[in-house]
Amino acid sequence: MERVNKIWRHPVWKQHMEHLAEYEKNRIFCRHGIDHLMDVARIAYIENLEKNCGISKEIIYGAALLHDIGRYLQYTEGIPHERAGEDLAAEILKDCGFTGEEQIEILEAIARHRDKDIGEDSRLAGILYRADKKSRLCGFCPAEPDCNWSEEKKNMLISV
Repeated sequence: MERVNKIWRHPVWKQHMEHLAEYEKNRIFCRHGIDHLMDVARIAYIENLEKNCGISKEIIYGAALLHDIGRYLQYTEGIPHERAGEDLAAEILKDCGFTGEEQIEILEAIARHRDKDIGEDSRLAGILYRADKKSRLCGFCPAEPDCNWSEEKKNMLISV
C-alpha cells in the first residue's frame, strides 16, 4: 500500500481534500470526505474479493481515494467532478509511481464512476461505481426526506 500512502500524503490531494472539507462543512447531504472515500475503498475491495475479480488492493484504494478529488472544482468552477478529478488524478498517480496501464484503469474508473451504464461491469470502473452508491446509508440519514436521489437509488437497507 506504499503508493496509496503516497496519494494520502500528496500535496495536491491534501489541498483538494482540505478545500472540499471546508466547502462541505455545513452541507446536510452526503459529504465526500475521507470517511466516504474509505467506505468506497473497503466496499469495493470486499466485492473484488467476493467475486474474485483479481484487482490489486492498491489499485482499488487508489481509485477510491481519488474518485471525488474533483468535487471542489465542481462546486467552485462548475466542472463535472468526474472530469476535474480525472485531470487531477492523472498528475497524482504519475507522481505516486503507478504504471501507465494502472493509471489508465484508475482514470477510467474515476471518469465513469457516475455512469450507470457500467453498473454491472466487473472491471474496476463498475466496482467503483457500485461501491460509491452502496457507501451511502440513506436509511439512517436525517436529510433523506429532502435528498434529490430517486427512491430507487436510495440505500434504505444495508448491502455490500
